[in-house]
Amino acid sequence: MASRRNISTSPDDSLPEGPVRTCIGCRKRAARSELLRVTAGSDANGHAVVVPDPDGTAPGRGAHVHPTPGCYDLAVRRKAFSRALRVEGGLSSAPVGEHLASHHNQH
Repeated sequence: MASRRNISTSPDDSLPEGPVRTCIGCRKRAARSELLRVTAGSDANGHAVVVPDPDGTAPGRGAHVHPTPGCYDLAVRRKAFSRALRVEGGLSSAPVGEHLASHHNQH
């Protein structure tokens, strides 16, 4: 039986090799290595937050977003983090924003 991932839906379907994920901000598909994985966690006060997982090794459900301010802002506006991570109630995405800002300033 053929894997769904290997079936091309159109002649110019140019998906990258390897695992492909969808950015929860812009909804475009990209190689997993091009996206930042995030998971649900908690801050020092026990409040639910979205935690960046740059290594992609944290346990639990994850979501992916392009590591750009534009995709991050789209995901926040669409409330995509809580929906993708299946967390009800308030979920702060500030740690991801801080991670992206520090990563952007390093380059």
